[in-house]
Amino acid sequence: MDQKKTVYSAATVAVVACVVAAVVIRKKTKGEKWGKAQRLLTEIEAKCALPIEKLREVAEAMTKEMHTGLASEGGSKLKMLLSYVVKLPTGDEKGLFYALDLGGTNFRVLRLQLGGKEGHVVKQESEEVSIPPHLMTGGSHELFDFIAAALARFVSSESEDFKLPEGRKRELGFTFSFPVKQLSLSSGTLIKWTKGFCIEGAVGQDVVEELTKAMERQGLDMNVTALVNDTIGTLAGGRYDDNDVVAAIIMGTGSNAAYVERAHEIPKWHQALPESGEMVINMEWGNFKSSCLPLTEFDDAMDYESLNPGEQIFEKMVSGMYLGEIVRRVLLKLAQEQPIFGDVVPTKLEIPFSLRTPQISLMHHDSSPDLEVVGAKLKDTLGINNTSLKIRKLVVEVIDMVTKRAAKLAAAGIYGIIKKLGRDKIANKRRTVIAIDGGLYEHYTIFSECMEKTLRELLGEEVESSIVIKHANDGSGLGAALLAASHSEYPEAYDTENQHIIIIGIRKEITFLLSPNTNSFHLCFFLNPTQLSASTPSLSPPLILRPATDCQSDATDSRSGQH
Repeated sequence: MDQKKTVYSAATVAVVACVVAAVVIRKKTKGEKWGKAQRLLTEIEAKCALPIEKLREVAEAMTKEMHTGLASEGGSKLKMLLSYVVKLPTGDEKGLFYALDLGGTNFRVLRLQLGGKEGHVVKQESEEVSIPPHLMTGGSHELFDFIAAALARFVSSESEDFKLPEGRKRELGFTFSFPVKQLSLSSGTLIKWTKGFCIEGAVGQDVVEELTKAMERQGLDMNVTALVNDTIGTLAGGRYDDNDVVAAIIMGTGSNAAYVERAHEIPKWHQALPESGEMVINMEWGNFKSSCLPLTEFDDAMDYESLNPGEQIFEKMVSGMYLGEIVRRVLLKLAQEQPIFGDVVPTKLEIPFSLRTPQISLMHHDSSPDLEVVGAKLKDTLGINNTSLKIRKLVVEVIDMVTKRAAKLAAAGIYGIIKKLGRDKIANKRRTVIAIDGGLYEHYTIFSECMEKTLRELLGEEVESSIVIKHANDGSGLGAALLAASHSEYPEAYDTENQHIIIIGIRKEITFLLSPNTNSFHLCFFLNPTQLSASTPSLSPPLILRPATDCQSDATDSRSGQH
Protein backbone atom coordinates (compact mmCIF):
# COMPACT_ATOMS: atom_id res chain seq x y z
CA MET A 1 0.00 0.00 0.00
CA ASP A 2 2.78 2.40 0.94
CA GLN A 3 4.52 1.48 -2.28
CA LYS A 4 1.39 2.44 -4.32
CA LYS A 5 1.12 5.79 -2.46
CA THR A 6 4.74 6.45 -3.26
CA VAL A 7 4.12 5.69 -6.95
CA TYR A 8 0.99 7.92 -7.02
CA SER A 9 2.84 10.73 -5.25
CA ALA A 10 5.73 10.51 -7.68
CA ALA A 11 3.33 10.52 -10.64
CA THR A 12 1.48 13.52 -9.22
CA VAL A 13 4.69 15.41 -8.71
CA ALA A 14 5.75 14.58 -12.28
CA VAL A 15 2.42 15.79 -13.73
CA VAL A 16 2.58 19.01 -11.73
CA ALA A 17 6.16 19.54 -12.82
CA CYS A 18 5.16 19.03 -16.45
CA VAL A 19 2.27 21.48 -16.13
CA VAL A 20 4.48 24.07 -14.46
CA ALA A 21 7.14 23.55 -17.12
CA ALA A 22 4.55 23.93 -19.88
CA VAL A 23 3.27 27.17 -18.34
CA VAL A 24 6.79 28.50 -17.99
CA ILE A 25 7.60 27.55 -21.60
CA ARG A 26 4.35 29.13 -22.83
CA LYS A 27 5.09 32.34 -20.95
CA LYS A 28 8.63 32.33 -22.23
CA THR A 29 7.41 31.71 -25.77
CA LYS A 30 4.87 34.53 -25.52
CA GLY A 31 7.55 36.79 -24.14
CA GLU A 32 9.89 35.89 -26.99
CA LYS A 33 7.13 36.45 -29.57
CA TRP A 34 6.24 39.82 -28.05
CA GLY A 35 9.90 40.79 -28.04
CA LYS A 36 10.21 39.90 -31.74
CA ALA A 37 7.11 41.96 -32.56
CA GLN A 38 8.54 44.96 -30.71
CA ARG A 39 11.89 44.60 -32.47
CA LEU A 40 10.17 44.43 -35.86
CA LEU A 41 8.15 47.56 -35.06
CA THR A 42 11.31 49.35 -33.94
CA GLU A 43 12.93 48.55 -37.29
CA ILE A 44 9.90 49.95 -39.14
CA GLU A 45 9.92 53.09 -36.98
CA ALA A 46 13.58 53.65 -37.81
CA LYS A 47 12.76 53.59 -41.54
CA CYS A 48 9.93 56.10 -41.01
CA ALA A 49 12.02 58.45 -38.85
CA LEU A 50 12.08 62.09 -39.91
CA PRO A 51 14.51 64.17 -37.85
CA ILE A 52 14.40 67.89 -38.55
CA GLU A 53 17.44 67.83 -40.86
CA LYS A 54 15.82 65.11 -42.97
CA LEU A 55 12.69 67.26 -43.25
CA ARG A 56 14.80 70.20 -44.39
CA GLU A 57 16.15 67.98 -47.17
CA VAL A 58 12.58 67.11 -48.22
CA ALA A 59 11.64 70.81 -48.25
CA GLU A 60 14.73 71.70 -50.28
CA ALA A 61 13.91 68.93 -52.79
CA MET A 62 10.33 70.28 -53.04
CA THR A 63 11.59 73.82 -53.73
CA LYS A 64 14.04 72.54 -56.36
CA GLU A 65 11.29 70.59 -58.14
CA MET A 66 9.06 73.68 -58.07
CA HIS A 67 11.74 75.65 -59.96
CA THR A 68 12.17 72.80 -62.45
CA GLY A 69 8.43 72.42 -63.01
CA LEU A 70 8.06 76.15 -63.68
CA ALA A 71 10.90 76.11 -66.20
CA SER A 72 9.33 73.72 -68.74
CA GLU A 73 6.45 71.32 -69.29
CA GLY A 74 7.31 67.79 -68.21
CA GLY A 75 10.59 68.80 -66.64
CA SER A 76 9.57 67.71 -63.15
CA LYS A 77 7.34 65.27 -61.35
CA LEU A 78 5.67 68.42 -60.01
CA LYS A 79 3.45 69.53 -62.87
CA MET A 80 3.28 73.18 -61.67
CA LEU A 81 0.22 73.80 -63.85
CA LEU A 82 -0.67 77.29 -65.04
CA SER A 83 -4.13 78.17 -63.73
CA TYR A 84 -4.58 81.44 -65.68
CA VAL A 85 -5.94 82.91 -62.44
CA VAL A 86 -4.25 86.32 -62.40
CA LYS A 87 -6.68 88.24 -60.20
CA LEU A 88 -7.64 86.90 -56.80
CA PRO A 89 -10.65 88.31 -54.92
CA THR A 90 -10.01 91.50 -52.96
CA GLY A 91 -13.33 92.07 -51.22
CA ASP A 92 -14.27 94.83 -53.69
CA GLU A 93 -16.43 92.49 -55.81
CA LYS A 94 -20.13 93.31 -56.15
CA GLY A 95 -23.08 91.50 -57.67
CA LEU A 96 -24.64 88.06 -58.10
CA PHE A 97 -22.39 85.08 -58.91
CA TYR A 98 -22.85 81.33 -59.15
CA ALA A 99 -20.62 78.29 -58.61
CA LEU A 100 -20.81 74.64 -59.64
CA ASP A 101 -18.64 72.25 -57.65
CA LEU A 102 -18.21 68.83 -59.30
CA GLY A 103 -15.69 66.48 -57.74
CA GLY A 104 -17.35 63.19 -56.84
CA THR A 105 -20.64 61.33 -56.64
CA ASN A 106 -22.39 64.53 -55.55
CA PHE A 107 -22.15 68.03 -56.96
CA ARG A 108 -23.08 71.34 -55.43
CA VAL A 109 -24.56 74.54 -56.84
CA LEU A 110 -24.13 77.80 -54.99
CA ARG A 111 -24.98 81.49 -55.39
CA LEU A 112 -23.54 84.56 -53.70
CA GLN A 113 -24.68 88.14 -53.49
CA LEU A 114 -21.57 90.24 -52.95
CA GLY A 115 -21.74 93.77 -51.59
CA GLY A 116 -18.21 95.09 -52.03
CA LYS A 117 -16.06 96.28 -49.14
CA GLU A 118 -19.03 97.34 -47.06
CA GLY A 119 -21.37 94.41 -47.65
CA HIS A 120 -18.93 91.52 -48.25
CA VAL A 121 -21.07 88.34 -48.66
CA VAL A 122 -24.60 89.72 -48.35
CA LYS A 123 -26.37 86.40 -48.89
CA GLN A 124 -25.39 82.84 -49.80
CA GLU A 125 -27.41 79.77 -50.77
CA SER A 126 -26.41 76.30 -51.92
CA GLU A 127 -27.87 72.93 -52.84
CA GLU A 128 -26.30 69.47 -53.13
CA VAL A 129 -27.37 66.96 -55.78
CA SER A 130 -26.53 63.24 -55.99
CA ILE A 131 -25.49 61.86 -59.37
CA PRO A 132 -27.32 58.63 -60.28
CA PRO A 133 -24.83 55.74 -60.67
CA HIS A 134 -25.81 55.04 -64.29
CA LEU A 135 -24.78 58.59 -65.30
CA MET A 136 -21.25 58.02 -63.93
CA THR A 137 -20.62 55.41 -66.61
CA GLY A 138 -22.92 56.63 -69.38
CA GLY A 139 -22.48 59.31 -72.03
CA SER A 140 -21.13 62.83 -71.72
CA HIS A 141 -24.33 64.52 -72.90
CA GLU A 142 -26.44 62.68 -70.34
CA LEU A 143 -24.20 63.69 -67.43
CA PHE A 144 -23.88 67.36 -68.36
CA ASP A 145 -27.60 67.60 -69.22
CA PHE A 146 -28.41 66.29 -65.73
CA ILE A 147 -26.07 68.84 -64.15
CA ALA A 148 -27.38 71.72 -66.28
CA ALA A 149 -31.00 70.81 -65.48
CA ALA A 150 -30.23 70.89 -61.73
CA LEU A 151 -28.44 74.22 -62.16
CA ALA A 152 -31.41 75.64 -64.10
CA ARG A 153 -33.82 74.59 -61.33
CA PHE A 154 -31.55 76.23 -58.76
CA VAL A 155 -31.44 79.47 -60.77
CA SER A 156 -35.23 79.46 -61.10
CA SER A 157 -35.51 79.49 -57.29
CA GLU A 158 -33.57 82.77 -57.09
CA SER A 159 -35.33 85.09 -54.64
CA GLU A 160 -35.59 88.88 -54.69
CA ASP A 161 -32.67 89.01 -52.24
CA PHE A 162 -30.41 88.21 -55.18
CA LYS A 163 -30.17 91.04 -57.70
CA LEU A 164 -28.80 90.72 -61.22
CA PRO A 165 -28.25 94.17 -62.80
CA GLU A 166 -30.08 94.78 -66.05
CA GLY A 167 -28.09 93.90 -69.13
CA ARG A 168 -25.81 91.43 -67.38
CA LYS A 169 -25.65 87.66 -67.82
CA ARG A 170 -25.19 85.43 -64.80
CA GLU A 171 -21.57 84.34 -64.34
CA LEU A 172 -20.43 80.97 -63.02
CA GLY A 173 -17.25 79.63 -61.45
CA PHE A 174 -16.82 75.92 -62.25
CA THR A 175 -14.86 73.76 -59.80
CA PHE A 176 -13.99 70.58 -61.69
CA SER A 177 -11.83 68.31 -59.53
CA PHE A 178 -10.66 65.88 -62.21
CA PRO A 179 -7.40 65.92 -64.20
CA VAL A 180 -7.66 68.72 -66.79
CA LYS A 181 -5.26 70.35 -69.24
CA GLN A 182 -6.04 74.02 -68.67
CA LEU A 183 -6.12 76.05 -71.89
CA SER A 184 -7.27 79.38 -70.44
CA LEU A 185 -9.06 80.62 -67.34
CA SER A 186 -12.39 79.43 -68.77
CA SER A 187 -11.43 76.35 -70.78
CA GLY A 188 -9.72 73.03 -70.25
CA THR A 189 -9.74 69.54 -71.75
CA LEU A 190 -10.39 66.45 -69.65
CA ILE A 191 -7.33 64.20 -69.34
CA LYS A 192 -9.05 61.28 -67.62
CA TRP A 193 -11.91 60.43 -65.30
CA THR A 194 -11.28 59.32 -61.71
CA LYS A 195 -13.35 58.63 -58.57
CA GLY A 196 -15.56 55.99 -60.19
CA PHE A 197 -16.47 57.98 -63.32
CA CYS A 198 -15.95 56.36 -66.72
CA ILE A 199 -17.86 58.39 -69.31
CA GLU A 200 -17.52 57.93 -73.04
CA GLY A 201 -16.88 60.86 -75.32
CA ALA A 202 -15.64 63.31 -72.69
CA VAL A 203 -11.89 62.64 -72.51
CA GLY A 204 -10.04 65.18 -74.63
CA GLN A 205 -13.06 67.48 -74.76
CA ASP A 206 -13.35 70.98 -73.29
CA VAL A 207 -15.43 70.50 -70.15
CA VAL A 208 -16.54 74.15 -70.12
CA GLU A 209 -17.79 73.82 -73.67
CA GLU A 210 -19.66 70.62 -72.72
CA LEU A 211 -21.31 72.40 -69.78
CA THR A 212 -22.12 75.51 -71.85
CA LYS A 213 -23.84 73.45 -74.55
CA ALA A 214 -25.84 71.59 -71.90
CA MET A 215 -26.92 74.91 -70.33
CA GLU A 216 -28.00 76.16 -73.76
CA ARG A 217 -30.10 73.02 -74.23
CA GLN A 218 -31.78 73.89 -70.92
CA GLY A 219 -32.36 77.49 -72.03
CA LEU A 220 -30.03 78.74 -69.29
CA ASP A 221 -28.22 81.95 -70.26
CA MET A 222 -25.04 81.87 -68.14
CA ASN A 223 -21.32 82.43 -68.78
CA VAL A 224 -18.65 80.15 -67.31
CA THR A 225 -16.07 82.73 -66.24
CA ALA A 226 -13.56 80.50 -64.41
CA LEU A 227 -12.61 76.81 -64.48
CA VAL A 228 -10.66 75.85 -61.33
CA ASN A 229 -9.94 72.94 -59.02
CA ASP A 230 -10.71 72.72 -55.31
CA THR A 231 -7.23 73.84 -54.23
CA ILE A 232 -7.36 77.07 -56.23
CA GLY A 233 -10.90 77.64 -54.99
CA THR A 234 -9.62 77.34 -51.43
CA LEU A 235 -6.88 79.88 -52.17
CA ALA A 236 -9.43 82.32 -53.62
CA GLY A 237 -11.77 81.93 -50.66
CA GLY A 238 -8.88 82.43 -48.26
CA ARG A 239 -7.64 85.56 -50.06
CA TYR A 240 -11.16 87.07 -49.98
CA ASP A 241 -11.11 86.93 -46.18
CA ASP A 242 -7.42 87.71 -45.68
CA ASN A 243 -5.23 89.59 -48.17
CA ASP A 244 -2.09 87.89 -46.78
CA VAL A 245 -3.09 84.41 -48.00
CA VAL A 246 -0.43 83.26 -50.48
CA ALA A 247 -1.01 79.50 -50.66
CA ALA A 248 -3.66 76.85 -50.12
CA ILE A 249 -3.29 73.20 -49.17
CA ILE A 250 -5.86 70.41 -49.41
CA MET A 251 -5.37 67.73 -46.77
CA GLY A 252 -8.30 65.37 -47.18
CA THR A 253 -8.92 62.14 -49.06
CA GLY A 254 -6.38 63.49 -51.54
CA SER A 255 -3.77 66.21 -51.20
CA ASN A 256 -2.65 69.15 -53.33
CA ALA A 257 -1.22 72.66 -53.08
CA ALA A 258 -1.56 75.93 -54.97
CA TYR A 259 0.19 79.24 -54.42
CA VAL A 260 0.61 82.73 -55.85
CA GLU A 261 3.72 83.01 -58.02
CA ARG A 262 5.33 86.13 -59.50
CA ALA A 263 4.68 85.92 -63.22
CA HIS A 264 8.27 86.70 -64.24
CA GLU A 265 9.35 83.65 -62.19
CA ILE A 266 7.49 81.33 -64.62
CA PRO A 267 9.85 80.66 -67.57
CA LYS A 268 7.36 78.36 -69.31
CA TRP A 269 4.80 81.20 -69.50
CA HIS A 270 5.48 82.64 -72.97
CA GLN A 271 2.62 85.11 -73.28
CA ALA A 272 2.49 88.73 -72.14
CA LEU A 273 2.79 89.11 -68.39
CA PRO A 274 -0.54 89.75 -66.64
CA GLU A 275 -1.20 93.25 -65.33
CA SER A 276 -1.25 91.94 -61.76
CA GLY A 277 2.25 90.54 -62.18
CA GLU A 278 1.06 87.28 -60.57
CA MET A 279 -0.46 83.94 -61.42
CA VAL A 280 -1.78 81.13 -59.27
CA ILE A 281 0.11 77.86 -59.81
CA ASN A 282 -1.57 74.50 -59.29
CA MET A 283 1.37 72.42 -58.03
CA GLU A 284 -0.22 68.96 -58.12
CA TRP A 285 2.17 68.22 -55.26
CA GLY A 286 0.74 64.75 -54.75
CA ASN A 287 3.04 63.64 -57.58
CA PHE A 288 6.20 64.85 -55.79
CA LYS A 289 8.86 62.16 -55.51
CA SER A 290 12.39 62.33 -54.12
CA SER A 291 15.08 60.05 -52.72
CA CYS A 292 14.66 62.07 -49.49
CA LEU A 293 11.23 60.54 -48.84
CA PRO A 294 11.29 57.76 -46.21
CA LEU A 295 9.62 55.10 -48.35
CA THR A 296 9.17 51.66 -46.77
CA GLU A 297 8.28 48.23 -48.09
CA PHE A 298 4.66 49.00 -47.20
CA ASP A 299 4.62 52.14 -49.36
CA ASP A 300 6.27 50.30 -52.25
CA ALA A 301 3.83 47.37 -52.09
CA MET A 302 0.79 49.65 -51.86
CA ASP A 303 2.02 51.72 -54.80
CA TYR A 304 2.74 48.61 -56.89
CA GLU A 305 -0.79 47.29 -56.34
CA SER A 306 -2.45 50.66 -56.97
CA LEU A 307 -4.25 51.81 -60.12
CA ASN A 308 -1.44 54.30 -60.82
CA PRO A 309 1.88 52.69 -59.85
CA GLY A 310 4.79 55.12 -59.75
CA GLU A 311 2.47 58.14 -59.61
CA GLN A 312 1.21 60.33 -56.74
CA ILE A 313 3.89 59.01 -54.35
CA PHE A 314 3.73 62.01 -51.99
CA GLU A 315 -0.07 61.85 -51.89
CA LYS A 316 0.10 58.15 -51.03
CA MET A 317 2.27 59.00 -48.01
CA VAL A 318 0.30 61.95 -46.63
CA SER A 319 -3.38 61.85 -47.63
CA GLY A 320 -6.43 60.43 -45.91
CA MET A 321 -7.07 57.93 -48.70
CA TYR A 322 -3.98 55.92 -47.79
CA LEU A 323 -3.06 56.33 -44.09
CA GLY A 324 -5.44 53.62 -42.90
CA GLU A 325 -4.18 51.25 -45.60
CA ILE A 326 -0.53 51.76 -44.59
CA VAL A 327 -1.46 51.01 -40.96
CA ARG A 328 -3.27 47.83 -42.09
CA ARG A 329 -0.21 46.66 -44.01
CA VAL A 330 2.08 47.18 -41.02
CA LEU A 331 -0.31 45.32 -38.70
CA LEU A 332 -0.58 42.49 -41.24
CA LYS A 333 3.21 42.18 -41.38
CA LEU A 334 3.40 42.01 -37.58
CA ALA A 335 0.63 39.39 -37.48
CA GLN A 336 2.35 37.29 -40.14
CA GLU A 337 5.74 37.44 -38.43
CA GLN A 338 4.44 36.97 -34.89
CA PRO A 339 0.93 35.78 -33.86
CA ILE A 340 0.03 38.98 -31.99
CA PHE A 341 -3.66 38.54 -32.90
CA GLY A 342 -3.71 34.76 -32.39
CA ASP A 343 -2.33 31.75 -34.22
CA VAL A 344 -4.34 32.55 -37.35
CA VAL A 345 -4.02 35.88 -39.18
CA PRO A 346 -7.45 37.61 -39.09
CA THR A 347 -9.11 37.30 -42.50
CA LYS A 348 -10.31 40.90 -42.65
CA LEU A 349 -6.81 42.16 -41.94
CA GLU A 350 -5.74 40.65 -45.28
CA ILE A 351 -8.32 42.67 -47.26
CA PRO A 352 -6.90 45.85 -48.87
CA PHE A 353 -8.41 49.10 -47.59
CA SER A 354 -10.44 47.28 -44.93
CA LEU A 355 -9.05 49.82 -42.44
CA ARG A 356 -9.83 53.46 -43.22
CA THR A 357 -8.37 56.70 -41.94
CA PRO A 358 -11.50 57.81 -39.98
CA GLN A 359 -11.24 54.52 -38.05
CA ILE A 360 -7.57 54.95 -37.19
CA SER A 361 -8.30 58.54 -36.16
CA LEU A 362 -10.89 57.35 -33.64
CA MET A 363 -8.41 54.80 -32.24
CA HIS A 364 -5.60 57.36 -32.16
CA HIS A 365 -7.70 59.80 -30.13
CA ASP A 366 -8.86 57.14 -27.63
CA SER A 367 -8.01 58.47 -24.15
CA SER A 368 -9.77 55.81 -22.07
CA PRO A 369 -7.57 53.92 -19.54
CA ASP A 370 -7.99 50.53 -21.23
CA LEU A 371 -8.32 51.90 -24.80
CA GLU A 372 -11.93 50.75 -25.19
CA VAL A 373 -12.38 52.44 -28.57
CA VAL A 374 -9.30 50.68 -29.94
CA GLY A 375 -10.63 47.31 -28.78
CA ALA A 376 -14.09 47.98 -30.23
CA LYS A 377 -12.73 49.15 -33.60
CA LEU A 378 -10.40 46.16 -33.93
CA LYS A 379 -13.39 43.90 -33.29
CA ASP A 380 -15.91 45.69 -35.53
CA THR A 381 -13.56 46.57 -38.40
CA LEU A 382 -11.06 43.71 -38.54
CA GLY A 383 -12.83 40.94 -36.61
CA ILE A 384 -10.07 40.83 -33.96
CA ASN A 385 -11.63 39.87 -30.61
CA ASN A 386 -10.45 39.92 -26.99
CA THR A 387 -7.34 42.05 -27.48
CA SER A 388 -5.19 42.78 -24.45
CA LEU A 389 -4.21 46.29 -23.40
CA LYS A 390 -0.67 45.53 -24.56
CA ILE A 391 -1.89 44.69 -28.08
CA ARG A 392 -4.09 47.80 -28.18
CA LYS A 393 -1.13 49.97 -27.23
CA LEU A 394 0.90 48.33 -30.00
CA VAL A 395 -1.82 49.19 -32.53
CA VAL A 396 -1.88 52.82 -31.36
CA GLU A 397 1.92 52.94 -31.66
CA VAL A 398 1.66 51.86 -35.32
CA ILE A 399 -1.05 54.45 -36.01
CA ASP A 400 1.01 57.17 -34.33
CA MET A 401 4.06 56.30 -36.43
CA VAL A 402 2.21 56.39 -39.77
CA THR A 403 0.13 59.49 -39.01
CA LYS A 404 2.98 61.62 -37.68
CA ARG A 405 5.19 60.67 -40.61
CA ALA A 406 2.45 62.01 -42.90
CA ALA A 407 1.99 65.19 -40.84
CA LYS A 408 5.73 65.93 -40.82
CA LEU A 409 6.02 65.38 -44.57
CA ALA A 410 3.07 67.74 -45.17
CA ALA A 411 4.82 70.35 -42.99
CA ALA A 412 8.02 69.93 -45.02
CA GLY A 413 6.02 70.45 -48.24
CA ILE A 414 4.51 73.69 -46.89
CA TYR A 415 7.96 74.82 -45.78
CA GLY A 416 9.20 74.16 -49.32
CA ILE A 417 6.55 76.54 -50.70
CA ILE A 418 7.47 79.20 -48.13
CA LYS A 419 11.12 78.84 -49.17
CA LYS A 420 10.20 79.24 -52.85
CA LEU A 421 8.40 82.49 -52.01
CA GLY A 422 11.41 83.72 -50.02
CA ARG A 423 9.36 84.01 -46.84
CA ASP A 424 11.66 81.77 -44.77
CA LYS A 425 14.23 84.50 -44.12
CA ILE A 426 14.27 86.95 -41.23
CA ALA A 427 15.13 89.74 -43.67
CA ASN A 428 11.90 89.05 -45.62
CA LYS A 429 9.77 88.60 -42.53
CA ARG A 430 6.17 89.53 -43.27
CA ARG A 431 2.77 88.11 -42.42
CA THR A 432 2.21 85.02 -44.57
CA VAL A 433 -1.03 83.03 -44.41
CA ILE A 434 -1.51 79.44 -45.60
CA ALA A 435 -5.15 78.40 -46.06
CA ILE A 436 -5.84 74.70 -45.44
CA ASP A 437 -8.99 72.69 -46.10
CA GLY A 438 -9.87 68.98 -46.04
CA GLY A 439 -11.25 66.45 -43.60
CA LEU A 440 -7.86 65.05 -42.61
CA TYR A 441 -6.71 68.45 -41.38
CA GLU A 442 -10.09 69.47 -39.94
CA HIS A 443 -11.04 66.28 -38.08
CA TYR A 444 -7.77 64.48 -37.30
CA THR A 445 -6.50 66.69 -34.46
CA ILE A 446 -3.29 64.75 -33.75
CA PHE A 447 -2.37 65.04 -37.44
CA SER A 448 -3.01 68.79 -37.69
CA GLU A 449 -1.27 69.58 -34.38
CA CYS A 450 1.81 67.57 -35.38
CA MET A 451 1.91 69.23 -38.80
CA GLU A 452 1.74 72.76 -37.36
CA LYS A 453 4.28 71.97 -34.62
CA THR A 454 6.71 70.57 -37.20
CA LEU A 455 6.30 73.61 -39.45
CA ARG A 456 7.14 75.91 -36.52
CA GLU A 457 10.29 73.89 -35.84
CA LEU A 458 11.36 74.16 -39.48
CA LEU A 459 10.77 77.91 -39.57
CA GLY A 460 12.52 78.72 -36.32
CA GLU A 461 11.38 81.09 -33.59
CA GLU A 462 12.15 84.36 -35.37
CA VAL A 463 10.24 83.51 -38.55
CA GLU A 464 7.42 81.28 -37.32
CA SER A 465 5.59 84.17 -35.65
CA SER A 466 4.90 85.68 -39.10
CA ILE A 467 3.52 82.44 -40.63
CA VAL A 468 -0.17 81.79 -40.01
CA ILE A 469 -2.11 78.59 -40.72
CA LYS A 470 -5.83 79.17 -41.30
CA HIS A 471 -8.60 76.64 -41.74
CA ALA A 472 -10.52 77.64 -44.90
CA ASN A 473 -13.78 75.74 -44.84
CA ASP A 474 -15.75 75.13 -48.07
CA GLY A 475 -13.20 76.84 -50.28
CA SER A 476 -13.95 74.84 -53.41
CA GLY A 477 -17.50 76.16 -53.87
CA LEU A 478 -17.22 79.63 -52.40
CA GLY A 479 -13.84 80.23 -54.05
CA ALA A 480 -15.15 79.37 -57.53
CA ALA A 481 -17.95 81.95 -57.22
CA LEU A 482 -15.46 84.55 -55.95
CA LEU A 483 -13.14 83.86 -58.91
CA ALA A 484 -16.08 84.34 -61.26
CA ALA A 485 -16.51 87.73 -59.58
CA SER A 486 -12.84 88.75 -59.63
CA HIS A 487 -12.61 87.86 -63.34
CA SER A 488 -16.03 89.24 -64.26
CA GLU A 489 -16.36 90.73 -67.75
CA TYR A 490 -18.44 93.56 -66.30
CA PRO A 491 -16.44 96.50 -64.85
CA GLU A 492 -19.28 97.37 -62.48
CA ALA A 493 -18.59 94.10 -60.62
CA TYR A 494 -15.77 95.96 -58.80
CA ASP A 495 -16.20 98.53 -56.07
CA THR A 496 -13.81 101.11 -57.56
CA GLU A 497 -15.72 104.34 -57.06
CA ASN A 498 -14.16 105.26 -53.72
CA GLN A 499 -10.43 105.37 -54.35
CA HIS A 500 -7.47 105.04 -56.67
CA ILE A 501 -4.51 103.04 -55.37
CA ILE A 502 -1.06 103.78 -56.66
CA ILE A 503 1.81 101.40 -55.79
CA ILE A 504 5.15 103.10 -55.52
CA GLY A 505 8.52 101.37 -55.84
CA ILE A 506 11.98 102.79 -56.21
CA ARG A 507 14.84 101.19 -58.10
CA LYS A 508 17.76 103.03 -59.64
CA GLU A 509 16.00 106.39 -59.35
CA ILE A 510 12.98 105.14 -61.29
CA THR A 511 9.57 105.09 -59.68
CA PHE A 512 6.98 102.70 -61.08
CA LEU A 513 3.35 103.70 -60.60
CA LEU A 514 0.69 101.07 -61.13
CA SER A 515 -2.98 101.99 -61.01
CA PRO A 516 -5.03 98.77 -61.02
CA ASN A 517 -8.32 100.66 -61.06
CA THR A 518 -7.55 102.57 -64.24
CA ASN A 519 -5.41 99.86 -65.90
CA SER A 520 -2.83 102.59 -66.48
CA PHE A 521 0.93 102.46 -66.07
CA HIS A 522 3.03 105.51 -65.26
CA LEU A 523 6.82 105.71 -65.27
CA CYS A 524 8.19 108.76 -63.45
CA PHE A 525 11.84 109.76 -62.97
CA PHE A 526 12.93 111.59 -59.84
CA LEU A 527 15.59 111.28 -57.20
CA ASN A 528 13.34 111.49 -54.18
CA PRO A 529 9.88 109.99 -53.68
CA THR A 530 8.86 113.17 -51.86
CA GLN A 531 8.81 114.85 -55.28
CA LEU A 532 5.94 112.58 -56.24
CA SER A 533 3.26 115.21 -55.79
CA ALA A 534 4.74 117.26 -58.62
CA SER A 535 5.00 114.32 -61.01
CA THR A 536 1.85 112.19 -60.62
CA PRO A 537 -1.03 112.39 -63.06
CA SER A 538 -4.16 114.18 -61.88
CA LEU A 539 -6.77 111.79 -60.53
CA SER A 540 -10.02 112.33 -58.70
CA PRO A 541 -10.87 111.16 -56.06
CA PRO A 542 -7.47 111.84 -54.44
CA LEU A 543 -4.63 109.34 -54.53
CA ILE A 544 -3.79 106.91 -51.74
CA LEU A 545 -0.04 106.32 -51.71
CA ARG A 546 1.51 103.15 -50.31
CA PRO A 547 5.18 102.10 -50.22
CA ALA A 548 5.83 98.97 -52.29
CA THR A 549 7.12 97.11 -49.23
CA ASP A 550 3.65 97.32 -47.73
CA CYS A 551 1.89 95.87 -50.76
CA GLN A 552 0.95 92.27 -51.40
CA SER A 553 3.44 92.01 -54.29
CA ASP A 554 6.44 93.97 -55.43
CA ALA A 555 5.82 96.86 -57.81
CA THR A 556 6.43 95.36 -61.22
CA ASP A 557 6.62 96.70 -64.74
CA SER A 558 3.77 94.69 -66.26
CA ARG A 559 5.40 94.73 -69.68
CA SER A 560 8.95 93.73 -68.81
CA GLY A 561 8.49 91.95 -65.49
CA GLN A 562 11.37 93.97 -64.03
CA HIS A 563 11.17 95.23 -60.46
